[in-house]
Amino acid sequence: MTFTPKHLPARAILVAALLSATSGVYAQSAPSADAPPPPPPPATATQPPKAAPDMQMVLDALAGLGGKPIETLTPAQARQQPSAADGAKAAMARKGMPTTPDASVTTQDVRYGTDAQQFARIYKPAGAPAGKPMPIVVYYHGGGWVIADVATYDAAPRAMAKALNAIVVSVEYRHAPEFKFPAQHDDAAAAYRWTLQNAASWGGDPAKIAVAGESAGGNLAVATAIYARDNRLTAPLHIVSVYPIANSSMTLPSRKDSANAKPLNTAMLGWFGHYYQTSKADAQDPRLNLVAANLRGLPPTTIINAQIDPLRSDGETLATAMRAAGDKVEQRTFPGVTHEFFGMGKVVRGAKDANDLAVARLKAAFAAAPRQR
Repeated sequence: MTFTPKHLPARAILVAALLSATSGVYAQSAPSADAPPPPPPPATATQPPKAAPDMQMVLDALAGLGGKPIETLTPAQARQQPSAADGAKAAMARKGMPTTPDASVTTQDVRYGTDAQQFARIYKPAGAPAGKPMPIVVYYHGGGWVIADVATYDAAPRAMAKALNAIVVSVEYRHAPEFKFPAQHDDAAAAYRWTLQNAASWGGDPAKIAVAGESAGGNLAVATAIYARDNRLTAPLHIVSVYPIANSSMTLPSRKDSANAKPLNTAMLGWFGHYYQTSKADAQDPRLNLVAANLRGLPPTTIINAQIDPLRSDGETLATAMRAAGDKVEQRTFPGVTHEFFGMGKVVRGAKDANDLAVARLKAAFAAAPRQR
């Protein structure tokens, strides 16, 4: 029989009515890019630390592009806003620097799944020597699993491919809220498995593979290494996790001191969660809350953070958790820079330093690996 309110006792009807009245506050979004944003959190007057002059130049250029606050928009609207990468390009243009992609690295888009978003952009140095298998980096972009794509995050994988003389597989994945958690983690794992199977056909060495990612992608890099361990796949030789989402606590120090930071603020973290989670309980899933995951036996890891970033404490607490699990971890917080700085190596000195660190650690990992026979 169909269960309707007339079958409920009066007390249960009252409870149901109260839950219904508050569901707009606590419910997650509908699976639609036009779903309205959640109520904003209480405002705070806390001002973030001061950015370095070159970082501030990018922030000013981004502000000049006229974007609206992401946390006030629907996903469809947010996806049309200028990105931090656009701000970096605008700053480069103001300095008279070229903003076109480095043509010495070629790209090819290849499907790994049936959905239109399940593809990878394969970066390859144009002058790579024939017949010598190259290392592979599987890279996951950021955007809170809701916005951005491989095109937005072009700078870092392109630079890595050139600096490492490696193939970089930049993974596109299904976006929330149309596809909610764990769709993005499932896609990340599927793309890693697919890369292992196909790397040789691109001139890559599947025995020399690493994972890297930024923000939501920094989370995916670690979660995928855990997946590889648990499913007995070839383990990545190294993990580079840049300002990862890794800790679901909303009381971390950086949630407070960088609550009003740009281009990412603390309110945006709740906005992303509203759209990619099916329920609030998802936040405690160890694939999202990495600090609570089984972290034992993971590859050597480099965690890169920005000082002016509500996710700074995520990386710092993840490093602590990984060390407690016996993993080899290097974590560095770069001063005077903000979230999204990693792809700005051409115009922000702190970004170049972070890029150099990541490249050095990956080079060392590849050099120490046994040669393919």
